[in-house]
Amino acid sequence: MDMVKIFHNPKCGTSRNTLALIRNSGVEPEMVLYLETPPSKEQLKKLIADMGIPVRDILRQKGTPYEELDLGNAKWNDEELLDFMMAYPILINRPIVVTPLGTKLCRPSEAVLDILVNPQMSAFSKEDGEVVINEKGLRV
Repeated sequence: MDMVKIFHNPKCGTSRNTLALIRNSGVEPEMVLYLETPPSKEQLKKLIADMGIPVRDILRQKGTPYEELDLGNAKWNDEELLDFMMAYPILINRPIVVTPLGTKLCRPSEAVLDILVNPQMSAFSKEDGEVVINEKGLRV
């Protein structure tokens, strides 16, 4: 079975939906509860590099100290932003999923479908009722 890892926050609906889509492909992923066990700075750098996105794109604003820390200010360089994420893991946007096909910030949750090796096994709807996979296992 192909290894899949999810940096997960069980309180986040997008993260829960992403986890459910992974499981709907027949895979039980390695789950990293990143608020309890955050990645190291080097691991986070690698994840960001593997996603091919700027460090700023991984910063979560909603429900975090983003505003009070003035992290939208261009004065902060990538190393400083990473240091803030190490000090406040809630600033790391989620869920991040790693599969043999790539690493991706899965927002929206169905973005995970682009990097899953196995097809979806059955219909799937998000927690809000939005249909993502039809009864034939195909993306809607």
